Amino acid sequence: MSRSEPEGKKIGSDEVQIECPNPKWLMKPLLSVCLATLAWGQGMTQGIMSPPANVRPPGLKNVGIEQHLNEQIPPSLTFRDETGNTIHLGDYFGKKPMILNLVYYQCPMLCGEVLTGLDSALRVLKFDVGKEFDVLTVSFDPKETPQMAAEKKAQYLKRYGRPGAELGWHFLTGPKTSIDALTKAAGFQYQYDAKTAQFAHATAIMVLTPEGKIAQYYYGVEFAPKDLRLGLIQASQDKIGTVVDQVLLYCFHYDPDTGKYGAIISRILQLAAGATVLILGTFLVVMFRMNPTPVASRPRLNGRRPTTNT
Repeated sequence: MSRSEPEGKKIGSDEVQIECPNPKWLMKPLLSVCLATLAWGQGMTQGIMSPPANVRPPGLKNVGIEQHLNEQIPPSLTFRDETGNTIHLGDYFGKKPMILNLVYYQCPMLCGEVLTGLDSALRVLKFDVGKEFDVLTVSFDPKETPQMAAEKKAQYLKRYGRPGAELGWHFLTGPKTSIDALTKAAGFQYQYDAKTAQFAHATAIMVLTPEGKIAQYYYGVEFAPKDLRLGLIQASQDKIGTVVDQVLLYCFHYDPDTGKYGAIISRILQLAAGATVLILGTFLVVMFRMNPTPVASRPRLNGRRPTTNT
């Protein structure tokens, strides 16, 4: 897109945002599309982040996020990493939980915000990329190159600023066949507009188990560090995290409809009741031990009953 052309626009709710091309001659039609898509984002349920294709506005019939929870990401798909080496996605499986995000590196607007939002959330986490978990950032534009991936990786590793992250945050490019298979498995739906040479796409990141199965989806361009932490712990099958995290996971449950963790009131009340009983029991035991023995039950010393505690 030339500099004289306006950038793409974001449309959608807090849960999901969609970027679509925005040339001048499409301004009025796009306004209607944006308003319609905003209504979709506010009324989506059951984890499906887009309406059926036959009711979507023109130009966005293949744009959205459809949850494929527990879907296996194909390990045999081939991509190239930022150094140009050919890899299989399965090369990253079997070790740690992962965050998968699908972008394209020359995106004029939304993809950069997704990466920035992810980076901001990761900087808050005490977990380190490359140690407790990995990140797979994959371009869905088959024309993009490892050099573009390397430049983008250098940019965000500098922002992240933690040593060792270069070993765990991978920026990939690949052929259309691999991209199509990956986006299909992830439920990531996008559409290319040849007139503007841009992609219309939604925004989401996915948490994967170490085996490469989709565990959770998080929508938008900002991600709650608390939710990401709990999601990574749960995806790791409790191999990372602390005892406090386990208590939080007992009290909070991931809701696929919202892509967030919500409190389970009944479990919180159970823990509160248990804590109350424990505190009262401890208090009674301490008080019983501190209470002096009754004078009548104390042994005699030299024919006299002691009158003091000593």
